[in-house]
Amino acid sequence: MTQSGTAQTNHDLAAQLRDSRLSKGIQHFIGGQWVNGQAGKTFDTHSPVDNGFLAKVAEGDAQDIDRAAKAAWEAFQTWREVGGAERRRVLHNIANLIEKRSSEIAVLESMDTGQAIRFMKSAAARGAENFRFYADLAPSANDGQSLPTPDFINYSIRQPIGPVGVITPWNTPFMLSTWKIAPALAAGCTVVHKPAEWSPVSATLLAEIMDEAGLPKGVHNLVHGFGESAGKALTEHPLIKAVAFVGETTTGSHIMRQGADTLKRVHFELGGKNPVVVFDDADLDKALDAVVFMIYSLNGERCTSSSRVLIQQGIYDEFTRRIAQRAAKIRVGDPLDPETEVGPLVHPRHFDKVMSYFGCAREEGATIAEGGVRVGDKGNFVRPTLFTGARNDMKIAQEEIFGPVLTAIPFGDEADALSIANGVAYGLAGYLWTTDVTRAHRFAHGLEAGMIWVNSENVRHLPTPFGGVKNSGIGRDGGDYSFEFYMETKNIAISLGTHKTARLGVNAAPRVTKEEAGE
Repeated sequence: MTQSGTAQTNHDLAAQLRDSRLSKGIQHFIGGQWVNGQAGKTFDTHSPVDNGFLAKVAEGDAQDIDRAAKAAWEAFQTWREVGGAERRRVLHNIANLIEKRSSEIAVLESMDTGQAIRFMKSAAARGAENFRFYADLAPSANDGQSLPTPDFINYSIRQPIGPVGVITPWNTPFMLSTWKIAPALAAGCTVVHKPAEWSPVSATLLAEIMDEAGLPKGVHNLVHGFGESAGKALTEHPLIKAVAFVGETTTGSHIMRQGADTLKRVHFELGGKNPVVVFDDADLDKALDAVVFMIYSLNGERCTSSSRVLIQQGIYDEFTRRIAQRAAKIRVGDPLDPETEVGPLVHPRHFDKVMSYFGCAREEGATIAEGGVRVGDKGNFVRPTLFTGARNDMKIAQEEIFGPVLTAIPFGDEADALSIANGVAYGLAGYLWTTDVTRAHRFAHGLEAGMIWVNSENVRHLPTPFGGVKNSGIGRDGGDYSFEFYMETKNIAISLGTHKTARLGVNAAPRVTKEEAGE
């Protein structure tokens, strides 16, 4: 049996989960209780494999968000006072249960999103790692600085901002939910979580795990629903002090407008059109592995995917030929089969969006060197695709496709490569392949992106800052950077009694009114 089990084992577990969990429907979790929406509405979630019915989901609205926000506010009054050591204990309990139920998490995530099980096993492990990392930071979350002067002892402390809204995306929902929720809890905040309506299943399991781990009632609340109703109510609610959102750039701008009246702090991880730049002196074998992995793994539905490959002209034809050969061999199919490398896209609407770029590429004059077609006659399967002969002004080079689709653009020299790389509205991540160390540093400094990897694919180190520039986001996650969002910094100045305070009204003669003078 492989790390991801066998296809039959995974299908057997999926059948059990359908009967034991999904057949009962998916509810909200508010104030420590599993509840239906107050309006009694539901919506259906479907399997990307065949778009067949998976489960009925409670459809939250402003009433449900209000209940959750009030529960979070009430719980905040005590959770904020819980010591860091106790928060650490609870978060480690959550990590232990995630590891214990990792197979269940991976199968549910594959069923719901279409992501290949081989990657969802890793996503479950990463979720546990996120909780462990922030568990160990919890005791120091309140720490500040000592900033003395000759006359004062200045010191700063950090305090949790209050109840926060967490809105997570549909591509790898379990892992990304832990990435946001774990630091919020470690900081002493309470949470109202609104997962994406296209992949709501694993959020329910995460809520169940946190409750079982001993998280106090109301500290974490879960409300399912649509962005225009539940999401809007969450971003506008006066008890919610901050909103952390991962998703599409246009939605991020809506959330910022919606939160303006209540002056909400926002943290956005948004879209990307990330370049991977391959110079002719690079280790081309390693570069090829990284390029193929970073666009075709996770079905291409990854915010940090290297969706534009910029290749120096002298090696362009050979390198794109090798990419096409690798793309043609990628196994597309059943996401519960551990041999599958690319599964179906999450939803028919997203499938239609990705498919629309194939005609667009032809109209703009690019060549479809590989792929560009659907796979099978049901479900949302797309053949891994490579566009060659592309220019940076084409839609396929400017717009986030968010699928297993790579646009290859040739460049002449370093200045040309930097101009192309920066010539988009986004700036989340960048990747650079060269053996010239000086050029690597110079190019990385000039590249407009929040995160840059040199001679590597995306390899995350949890203490480092994660986030983008331009239309790719606001703020940073990771390490202590997350606490800057979830906590307020307070400075306290204690006088040593040696400074002089200016005195007013002690030297001039007092002003006498006419009444006082008897006039």
